[in-house]
This record gives sequence, C-alpha cells and structure tokens, in this order.
Amino acid sequence: MEMLPAAFASGWASGINAWGTVLVLGLLGRFAGIENVPAGFQRTDVLIVVGILCLIEVVADKIPYIDSAWDAVSTVIRPIAGAVIGALYAGATGDLATVTLAAVGGVTALVSHLTKAGIRLAVNTSPEPVTNVAASSAGDVAVTGVATLVALAPVAAAVVVAILLALGLGALWYLASRIRRGWASFQRWRSRTPTPA
Repeated sequence: MEMLPAAFASGWASGINAWGTVLVLGLLGRFAGIENVPAGFQRTDVLIVVGILCLIEVVADKIPYIDSAWDAVSTVIRPIAGAVIGALYAGATGDLATVTLAAVGGVTALVSHLTKAGIRLAVNTSPEPVTNVAASSAGDVAVTGVATLVALAPVAAAVVVAILLALGLGALWYLASRIRRGWASFQRWRSRTPTPA
C-alpha cells in the first residue's frame, strides 16, 4: 500500500535531482537501516557514483544558464530515474504493479522536472546570482527532505509532494512571461557559447 505514495514522492524528488534522491535513499537504507529502500541503492559502487553525480549537479545547478543547460540534458534522465525508482519499489518483477509504479514515478518526475526547469528559466532573468543560488538550495533541501520522508513515512511524503507540485504548477502559470524571457535569454547565451571542436 505504501509503494504508490513512495513512487509518487520519489518521482517528484527525482524530477528535481535524480542523483540526490538515490543518494539520500541509499544512505538511509545503508546506514539508518531503513528496510523498504531498494537494496541496489545501498551498494557502495552506486553510492559513490551517485554521490559524484549529485555533487556535479549541486554545483551546476547554482550557475545561471549552466543550470538550464543541465536541465535540458536531464529532461531524459530524471523521468527515467523516477520510473526506475518506482519499479524498484515494486520489486521490478515486470507485473502490473511494477509497470504502474514505474509510470507514476516517471510521469511525476517529468512534471516536477519541467516545473523546476521553467521556474529556473524565470529566475535566470534576474541579473544577480543570489536568487539562483537560493532557488537551487531550496531544491536541494526539498529533495533531501522528501527523499527522507519517502523512506520513513511514504504517505506523508506523498501529501507534501502533492502540495509542492500544486505550488510549482501555480508558480509556472504566474511566471509564464518571465519563463519566455528566460528561454529567449538562454537561447542567446547558448548561441554565444563556443562549442568544442
């Protein structure tokens, strides 16, 4: 019964920072003895790799326009991560429950990713880096908190995520004109950035 809320909430966290979600869940499973965390997340090699990738994402996410470039690449990665986490919570047996939880995790990750990417485009329209760092740090805290709740209280995590998702979608609607300006600004930045030969 708790697998659906766990897939939903971890999918949302994956849409913000997939590597951070796996890292927090893996550390809780490995060192806090949380039994419902998939065993694959707790392996030493997985923890090292996702730890390095999480560190790269945390740094990249704080730099204007680099964050949007990273988000563009992550449009494929984050929903897949959400789907995989959902499938692993179901036991990855290939049955209907696995497919359902994978779909819930993947779709939720896609929606939260697109919400985050849109809001960050709007934030990039401000000329100073403080709002960018603050927005990124808020995302880091939210991912850590939600992933921890997924491991300890999946239903509570799902309630928190439903609220955060609604607030994020509301912010997207409110910031629509700034998001368009941010996209245009990102396109100009991308056209000025030299590509490697």
